[in-house]
Amino acid sequence: MISSGLTKFEIFVGQAAINLGATKPFNFTIDKILDWGDNKNPPTDDALNAEIDRLEAEYNANQYQRDRAVAYDPIPEQLDQIYHDMDGWKARIKAVKDKYPKP
Repeated sequence: MISSGLTKFEIFVGQAAINLGATKPFNFTIDKILDWGDNKNPPTDDALNAEIDRLEAEYNANQYQRDRAVAYDPIPEQLDQIYHDMDGWKARIKAVKDKYPKP
């Protein structure tokens, strides 16, 4: 889940607008588009909100990736471990993957 203090609209509106064809800057508040600027065919509110919901679902579904990234050792340490103890490295990677499985 997102816990940045921003609304999901604020977090995903830019990408949602681009995905729906916006090419120019636009202005928005915490929950709605104020002005689509020079965009010729802005999406409907329903289309924009549906894309924001889709992006949020995708973000939430990939939480395991963010959890794994934090749990893995830094790459230089992993490379050293691979060189000195390949089986130990495999066990460490497997433990992280088991702790944070793909959905």
